[in-house]
Amino acid sequence: MNRSDFREGLRGGFPIMLAASPFGALFGALAVENGFTIADAVFMSATVYAGASQMVGIELFGNQVQPWLVVLSVFAVNFRHVLYSASIAKHIRHFSFVQKLLAFFLLVDPQYAETEQRGERGVPITFAWYLGFALVIYVPWIINTLIGAVFGQLIGDPKAIGLDVLLPVYFLGLVMSFRKRDRFLPIVATSAIASVAAMHFVGSPWHVSIGALAGILLAACLPSERPAREVPVVEREA
Repeated sequence: MNRSDFREGLRGGFPIMLAASPFGALFGALAVENGFTIADAVFMSATVYAGASQMVGIELFGNQVQPWLVVLSVFAVNFRHVLYSASIAKHIRHFSFVQKLLAFFLLVDPQYAETEQRGERGVPITFAWYLGFALVIYVPWIINTLIGAVFGQLIGDPKAIGLDVLLPVYFLGLVMSFRKRDRFLPIVATSAIASVAAMHFVGSPWHVSIGALAGILLAACLPSERPAREVPVVEREA
């Protein structure tokens, strides 16, 4: 493993880790509040490792929803990860099968965003870099879940101090990091409108997938803003 690439990944993921740490603690606190044991909360963070769907899952468990509906709801929230994996596949095709399995397990929102942007800049995506970037987020996520589960009762109601807005702000920051892409504004606007409409007429958590699909359909229909490359015309010799 290339140690310099691994260290570069650690450095790149460190700011993300600091930003994501409150989410891990918040999840731990909410999980215990909804009837999870501390071990359950830590185990879910270690195995599911998907902040938004973990939040949805514990709320549904707390409301005594049928297990099949919990699984289906988590799938709806995490549907975007299917798109993430398809998008970065071209950047990690040189990974071994085992490396790809690990890469897709660790594929969360900031991992996707950084991998995609790095690939667009033409910077090689090495497994050492990918692993370093991922582990510096994954390991503290589990530790912060434990801290939140143990000491979360000291926080009280997270909504009372505004911690419930951290997740939307976090996702907004990720979306804005792609603002220079072609047709960014109409695609994001369409996705947002479709998601809000689905929230009212279909309900949560399906609005997440419906909004994403609306944006994908528009992106597929719109022409690219990038000018086509000119193909040199070679004149025939007389």
